[in-house]
Amino acid sequence: MSSLLDEIRTRLVSLNASTIELDDDSALHTGHPGAAGGGGHFRLRIISAAFEGKARLSRHRLVYDKLSDLIPDRIHAISIDARTPSEDGR
Repeated sequence: MSSLLDEIRTRLVSLNASTIELDDDSALHTGHPGAAGGGGHFRLRIISAAFEGKARLSRHRLVYDKLSDLIPDRIHAISIDARTPSEDGR
């Protein structure tokens, strides 16, 4: 699965993200119908200036646009926390 994690990160780099934290939560969904098809479950935290002035839905669309051909075969579900640098409380 690490090659898929690398592929997802590589695709998201084009959003000029200052932070990309990606976790594979597939093991938490064992037995879930989506897991049976081989698609993974992921959690993403991404910080990018590309999200400035964009609503949450538009931010998610930017991410989905980069990953659309991986859904649903390789990515069954992805939880997205997309913020701008000014919104990053860390």
